[in-house]
Amino acid sequence: MLATTAAAYEQLVEHARAAYVLSSASAILAWDQETGMPRGGGELRSRQLEELARLTHMRHSDPRIGEWLQSCEHDAALQADPDRAANLRGFRRDYDRATKLPASLVAELARHESKAQQIWSESRTASDFATFRPALQRMIELQRLKADCLRGAHSRWDALADTCEPGMNAASLAALFAPLRDRLVCLRQELDARKRKPDDRFSRQPFSESAQEEVCRAALVAMGFDFGRGRLDRSAHPFCTGSVGDVRLTTRYAKDNVLDALGSAMHEGGHGLYEQGLNEVNMGTPLGEAASLGIHESQSRLWENHVGKSRAFWHWALPMLRQKLGVEVDGWSPDDLWRTCNRVEPSLIRVEADELTYDLHIMVRFEIERALLDGALAVVDLPAAWNLRYKELLGIDVPDDRRGCLQDVHWSCGLFGYFPTYTLGNLYAAQFAAAAARAIPDLEEHQARGDFAPLLDWLRHHVHRHGRRHEPRELCRLATGSELSSQPFLSYLESKLRAVYA
Repeated sequence: MLATTAAAYEQLVEHARAAYVLSSASAILAWDQETGMPRGGGELRSRQLEELARLTHMRHSDPRIGEWLQSCEHDAALQADPDRAANLRGFRRDYDRATKLPASLVAELARHESKAQQIWSESRTASDFATFRPALQRMIELQRLKADCLRGAHSRWDALADTCEPGMNAASLAALFAPLRDRLVCLRQELDARKRKPDDRFSRQPFSESAQEEVCRAALVAMGFDFGRGRLDRSAHPFCTGSVGDVRLTTRYAKDNVLDALGSAMHEGGHGLYEQGLNEVNMGTPLGEAASLGIHESQSRLWENHVGKSRAFWHWALPMLRQKLGVEVDGWSPDDLWRTCNRVEPSLIRVEADELTYDLHIMVRFEIERALLDGALAVVDLPAAWNLRYKELLGIDVPDDRRGCLQDVHWSCGLFGYFPTYTLGNLYAAQFAAAAARAIPDLEEHQARGDFAPLLDWLRHHVHRHGRRHEPRELCRLATGSELSSQPFLSYLESKLRAVYA
């Protein structure tokens, strides 16, 4: 019996690794579509991704997986091994989900995601929602079909959200968002009442794209990103894909916003460090994958904000900027740039938003997404609903669709249920950063010298190496000693912004 179950486990792992090879090929093709594919390649690319999705799904839903799992789950010796038991839990979750989805739906989703992203990119450039509307309508129909396959007794949105963050649901998020929104709005009103605001001229200073790219690369190297196992390119919407030995990052450049390019690169670099920190020995198994998208976002938001918007960071970064950008940086001090990058001002674009108003952007999308899936909001009415919520929650008028409902790529590529993981990532990041600071008393001194290795080592040990061994909230509790809470995030934000605006 022991030999039989041991063989079943090894067959299960090898089968999963073969499926991983297919899905990783899809990821690289999707990266190429956003960074270098000629426009004429769109139709073939959508068919390539469709076929790879179909083959990958066939492997994920192979009936032999059920047989192997059944054999292994009844073996006490395998269950007593922490690594194998963790992999078996992950394999079971993935298999049960895969077998609920028809192969035809998975393939059509992959094909439509590829086409919809291309249509979205062109529609965004032209600020033309009407062109994107049919593709979005079909995407929502497909997402409803997917949710109906997965939902059981849950709502459609909850079923899709659980694929991004295990255990996440609309009710718990609504309870979390209400007090968070109140505190954020109160803090914004407090800062608005102060007559003196940080100088934002540096964020509007023009620099060449090549110089900005050098700044981004220097920051990524200092963070610990291994360019021998990764690369940096540009895309309309920054993202990270790939894993372990081949991590692809993108950012974007505007001639007069180097801080946006740097922040986006550090954000995606945080994702990339997580992927490079997973154990390559476990590649293709749950132990070789991120715990959840919320935990993934915690890594990107931690490096972008807790590091990149800290006073210590700018003591190191300013000399680097002088070297890369030239004399235009003269006259600015580390404190000047620290205040500039922490300026609070409601904005149209989520990825450019300050830390205080960022989560208000997520709340808008959370409400709209649920309404789209439930049918309470028609796709044709999306721009008007978007613009109204931005006026109500952020107090700003949306001038066009490009800076409104077309700004994010997520809905075009089928990421419904994803947006709240950004807010969860903020909460996790605050707790991880606070725990790391307690464990490393001189952490700020290290970062002021450009030595980010102690922080990365802490994250490697407490977050990265575990893969999917623990559920997200359990991982947070083990790493920080506390349950997930909004209080560490609010305390961090209130303390920093009151100092910035002092």
